[in-house]
Amino acid sequence: MSQAPLQLQPHNPDVLMCIANLSNDEVFTPPELVNQMLDTLEVAWAEANDGASIWENKDVTFLDPCTKSGVFLREIVKRLTIGLQSRIPDLTERVNHILTKQVFGIAITELTSLLARRSLYCSKFANGLHSVARVFRTEEGNVWYERTEHSWARGVCQFCGASQSAYSRNQELETYAYRFIHSNQPKSMIKEMFGDDVHFDVIIGNPPYQLGSDGGTRDVPIYQKFVEQAKSLEPRFLTMVVPARWMAGGLGLNEFREAMLEDRRISELVDFPQAKDVFPGVEIKGGVCYFLWQRDYLGDARFKSIRGNVISESSLRDLSEFDVLVRDEIGVRILRKILAKKEDSITEILSVDKEFGWTSNFEDFHSKPSRGDIPLHYGRHGKHLVAYVRDNQITKSRHLINTWKVMISQAYGAGESIPHQILGRPFIAEAPSVCTQTYLFFSVANNEEAESLSSYIHTKLFRFLVSLRKITQHATRSTYLWVPKQSWSKTWTDRDLYKKYGLSGDEIAHIDSVIRPMAVGNDQAD
Repeated sequence: MSQAPLQLQPHNPDVLMCIANLSNDEVFTPPELVNQMLDTLEVAWAEANDGASIWENKDVTFLDPCTKSGVFLREIVKRLTIGLQSRIPDLTERVNHILTKQVFGIAITELTSLLARRSLYCSKFANGLHSVARVFRTEEGNVWYERTEHSWARGVCQFCGASQSAYSRNQELETYAYRFIHSNQPKSMIKEMFGDDVHFDVIIGNPPYQLGSDGGTRDVPIYQKFVEQAKSLEPRFLTMVVPARWMAGGLGLNEFREAMLEDRRISELVDFPQAKDVFPGVEIKGGVCYFLWQRDYLGDARFKSIRGNVISESSLRDLSEFDVLVRDEIGVRILRKILAKKEDSITEILSVDKEFGWTSNFEDFHSKPSRGDIPLHYGRHGKHLVAYVRDNQITKSRHLINTWKVMISQAYGAGESIPHQILGRPFIAEAPSVCTQTYLFFSVANNEEAESLSSYIHTKLFRFLVSLRKITQHATRSTYLWVPKQSWSKTWTDRDLYKKYGLSGDEIAHIDSVIRPMAVGNDQAD
């Protein structure tokens, strides 16, 4: 039997586990995660095809529309090479068939096109002397790459939102205009790349996550555009690994989140709250997840969360039950009990972002007060500071100047490990007072009410309910939506709250396991 020089046995170490990431936005996918995703795909395919193996089907086609190292395509080829042994006994013929008829990729840069071809064909040229494919006539093979330009309109790309000032480049530099998402006619684009008769049964990959914009001061998420474009090609199966921020936040992701939560074709969703569990050495705030979308599926999604060595039991979830995705299974049970009371939300007394109109870098204040000046609470380098502004400088929300306030920083990180404090410590600002964007605040009538409200924020239940909507270090106004308003006539304790809402012993133990106590004191320091 003729043999092609394709090495199927594992290498030690696997070179694709050793290469450095291009950035935190273009992350190489570890083979272990790829195979976990392929295992999920394999089970779903069998369930949808009377137990048949996807790896024994010589007609199934695969596309990675954002290939970097080529690891997805390589692992697919390895599985097909084994699975098709009985269908195509000759190894050379089998490998040629797989590489020319079944696996396709669209590289994101010229560099990754070479990496992907090296992984897939064992040569940076598909028709090279050392390529395991014997029939390609072009150097590219089925890994497509051509330099693509952005389509500028009013200073930004109309397809991906990239800033013209940051990404309008000369020919020597990459444009980062990813071809897959720079088209309004994706089916015609695929036809131009790979021919008339190609339709993909499976689309799989790990798309670029974001692009710097406005000179690098803001980051624009783009991974959702790859997901949306992939769906428009109508594959039978779609699986991608993406940042998990879409579940509860993310710049410009509201429509994407709503679409994902309401899409009953998502059959699997696997969540990694700590990105380091799958991408060692890479910090991705809010963690990552991968999903499996099936064109012909309609129902609840199997949801599973993996944090370190702790793997939650897979459960069927209606992802659209809430306006954001609650990642915590026990948290869902607790939240249902809270919401069943139908109490007003504490957001009714919570400020909006930039309530008084001043950003966090506002500096038009002075350190020594004059008659009639108003205390200004602001933050610098993680410290709470107080300065003064003139009364006539306050032109927005003047009706809130003379309220007592319980202030709390919008930003609190301190890592992803648990138990977690979730929020920085609140502090009471007596009337009159104002603040910059650094802080949100709850408005009450007097010091006694402020003390009561502050005790409520210190409870674990308060911060647990915030945690269900807080996916990054920023706690915006919406993250407090599920916290019910209380009466401000007593000092609140978790014991009081657990009794009021009828929490069970295991629910209380769960809250204790994920939320750490907060030291008492009128100081926002940890």
